[in-house]
Amino acid sequence: MYKKFIAGFLLVGLALGLFSFRSDSERYFEIAKNLDVFATLFKEVNTYYVDDVAPSKMVRTGIDAMLKSLDPYTNYIPEDDIEDFRTMTTGQYGGIGALIGNRDGRVVVQMPYENSPAHKAGLNIGDEILKINGITVTGKNTDEVSKLLKGQANTAVKLDVLSYGQSKPKTLELTRANIMVENVPYYGMIDEEIGYFQLSGFTVDASKEVKVAVQKLKEQGAKKIVFDLRDNPGGLLHEAVNISNVFMDKGKDIVSTKGRVKEWNKTYKALDEPLDTDIPLVILTSSHSASASEIVAGVMQDYDRAVLVGERTFGKGLVQATRPLSYNSQLKVTTAKYYIPSGRCIQAIDYAHRNEDGSVGKIPDSLRVAFKTAAGRMVYDGGGVAPDVEVKHTSYSEITKTIAGKGYFFDFANKYKAEHQTIPSAKEFKLSDAEYQSFLTYLSDKDVSYNTEIESELEELSHEAKEGKHYDDIKNELDAIKKKVSHNKANDLTRFKSEIKEVLEAEIASRYYLRKGYIESTFDDDEDILMAKQVLNDPQKFASYLKVK
Repeated sequence: MYKKFIAGFLLVGLALGLFSFRSDSERYFEIAKNLDVFATLFKEVNTYYVDDVAPSKMVRTGIDAMLKSLDPYTNYIPEDDIEDFRTMTTGQYGGIGALIGNRDGRVVVQMPYENSPAHKAGLNIGDEILKINGITVTGKNTDEVSKLLKGQANTAVKLDVLSYGQSKPKTLELTRANIMVENVPYYGMIDEEIGYFQLSGFTVDASKEVKVAVQKLKEQGAKKIVFDLRDNPGGLLHEAVNISNVFMDKGKDIVSTKGRVKEWNKTYKALDEPLDTDIPLVILTSSHSASASEIVAGVMQDYDRAVLVGERTFGKGLVQATRPLSYNSQLKVTTAKYYIPSGRCIQAIDYAHRNEDGSVGKIPDSLRVAFKTAAGRMVYDGGGVAPDVEVKHTSYSEITKTIAGKGYFFDFANKYKAEHQTIPSAKEFKLSDAEYQSFLTYLSDKDVSYNTEIESELEELSHEAKEGKHYDDIKNELDAIKKKVSHNKANDLTRFKSEIKEVLEAEIASRYYLRKGYIESTFDDDEDILMAKQVLNDPQKFASYLKVK
């Protein structure tokens, strides 16, 4: 009986092995077959198509379309784009250290980084770059201009620049440097007890920058901290682990990854002694907080370490790795899903199960699974990280969005800077009523027309009424409403004075104090920060959010 059992066992094992071998063989045959079809098809198109075919462009289109059918994060990176990819992951590049933009075909400086070659050379927000090393850049797109500005550190670059209010351009000679885009572009005190820092990325050394920011804030007297992760798109996984470790005990599980290649499955733990596990902490999140920023926010929530304030996060629970390809190109490929300490994966979109038309949808609420935080609070998977305190944001009025979209805030701030040598600190700076009136005078000959949502709906209603032969019946009522809306629009610059001033004050503050000034100017009207202060200044309320209700 024993021998028969062993023989039977071996036969089953052999069958399973042959089945596995056959499955792999069939799979490899399918790959080889389809690659052969692709190569043959490409050869025929290249030979017989009516017009000339650009081989590289055509193959790139095919690769991009193939990868797009998987998810938006699996991408092909050709050799020409490797340098930009390195900049994204390391935060470093050789250049002058300034953000540029395009205004009606003009190349304009949007923001020089503090202490960068651009800043030291006197390049200001609003300066128009006319030439780079003798090459005219007017009309070029920002990518083309960026390539001209970038280069190896310690190399020279000459700019012809026209500043606001000047009739003649000036020539600036700069020496490029290794520019490190800061992950923590700002830290400072909101008031005497509450410190604040903003994390905008997760490139190399992000955790070190966070640690320095927290240490400096505590030295400045911070007894509570607001940690701003809004609009942070994420980045390196190990930096998310190390940043979580700043506030979490050594040895705690931070995040686990699970994918198809089981050898890559791993649980990442906090490896270092934390900096502070007790200081009251509020984390600000938005719908654009994604990936690594969601890991940090989710870990803090799962361990009941911080109160999350703001909006539900994006919901990217996928991990990417880069794989080398031939000709110095690379593949960035989704290799795993990540799971935070409660056991949940916060991936919101189900790319594995597409609709018949190829579109994808969010995981329905009915399929989301409940998990518990360390204190027993209920949290859910499949839809980003929900804040503990949701903030309903007030939308800007149409007139404010129109002024911003047409660049009038930007241009007036340049005008203001040219006419005023100094202003108070960004936190204290306020426009007087007379200065606001000068802004209205500035706008008097500008086009600030726009269509409100109500006007668009009225136009649609009028069109439908005319088609249905009922227009004459409601024409008087429609005209009355249009007249009322038109009257209200004429008063919008007065009606929305408060919010217009807030935006304008921040824009002007940036002309004197750069990005730091812009951020500090918003402290007194940022709805998320105001809610964070309210939560932090009420210890009982703060504690209640971290307990089971």
